[in-house]
Amino acid sequence: MKVEDIKNIAVIGSGTMGHGIAQIAATAGYNVTMVDVNNEILARAIEKIKWSLEKLAEKRRIKPEDVSLILSRIKTTTRLEDAAESADVAIEAIPEKIELKKELFARLDQLASKHAILATNTSSLSITEISRSTSRPDKIVGMHFFNPPQLMSLCEVIKGQFTSDETLSITAELAKKMGKTVIICKKDVRGFIVNRVLGAVFNEVFWTVYRKESTIEEVDASVKYKAGFPMGIFELADYVGLDVLANVAKVMYEAYGERMKPCPLATSLLNEGKLGQKTSQGFYDWSIGRPRIKFTLAGKYDINRVYTVAVNEAAWLIHEDVADPVDIDTGMKLGAGWPSGPCELGDRLGLDVVLGKLRDMYSKYGEEMYRPCPLLEDYVGKGRLGKKTGQGFYIYK
Repeated sequence: MKVEDIKNIAVIGSGTMGHGIAQIAATAGYNVTMVDVNNEILARAIEKIKWSLEKLAEKRRIKPEDVSLILSRIKTTTRLEDAAESADVAIEAIPEKIELKKELFARLDQLASKHAILATNTSSLSITEISRSTSRPDKIVGMHFFNPPQLMSLCEVIKGQFTSDETLSITAELAKKMGKTVIICKKDVRGFIVNRVLGAVFNEVFWTVYRKESTIEEVDASVKYKAGFPMGIFELADYVGLDVLANVAKVMYEAYGERMKPCPLATSLLNEGKLGQKTSQGFYDWSIGRPRIKFTLAGKYDINRVYTVAVNEAAWLIHEDVADPVDIDTGMKLGAGWPSGPCELGDRLGLDVVLGKLRDMYSKYGEEMYRPCPLLEDYVGKGRLGKKTGQGFYIYK
């Protein structure tokens, strides 16, 4: 199969991610069948798609007449077989529970045509493990969109252990046809690219506050006003959901051990059901609106700590042949809104400076999260220090 042969796409799950994926697929001209457990849920999803398309028309991102045309390409059903039998590609967007996903993929494998690619929108679970529930592991792939898919331009395409190069290539081209910038995760590692780096950053700031070295507001003020990130780290945690982050943290800890040791900072909030924005309470009180973080607190937390752990995690991704510097930087800029990617930051700061700070923090705390990646040690040893020497993660002429 070639990407040009793809006409029909099944989207399983019509929640926040599912209906967004259905919308962008239909906008790209594909016939979409959206599946969920009952018609009421599906009707709400269609209403949300209609509202989103009308907003895009108001902003002149699409033509007003395109709203009804795009909607006409989306069908809904509660019967998985109705969606699967005609699908060239099926994209799963159900809850992040591995057993649910494996059960679904086993059914899709039985129902879909032999040529069909089966993609999962998981943000943290194993593509390889999911693929083992099917008889076509070469056609199972990760297709991780970012929330909300209608607005976020990034898509991580992830190669499972058995994913064929053909499947990976077709999926990447499909994502591009949906208007996405694609980054390739070459290995099926937990957290993939963006969440790997973010996981290291979350751990750093959570532990810093837990150790009472900085406050939540000091961290977020520095991140927003010194680093230029679109949100503070704790603000972002509330936005994502503390329960979601806790689940991801568990997966990351199982995969990477002490290097991704979860911090108990949010435990009491989780126990009280304070999960962030969606419950109006988390690290911040959202009942009064978005947090107003004081500019005067900027600089009280050393933002270089965030840069240092982000650069180190990027180095691990390259060292393990998971991703290239360009894809890592693109992912963090488009997926997390960072002004610069960690590899660009490292080269600008100087990899010797980054390594020195890592060594200092590792010596002070003895925590594996600060252990320098061997790649950084190697680069610095060879004089690849970044822009100032003409070569670091990148080559400068």
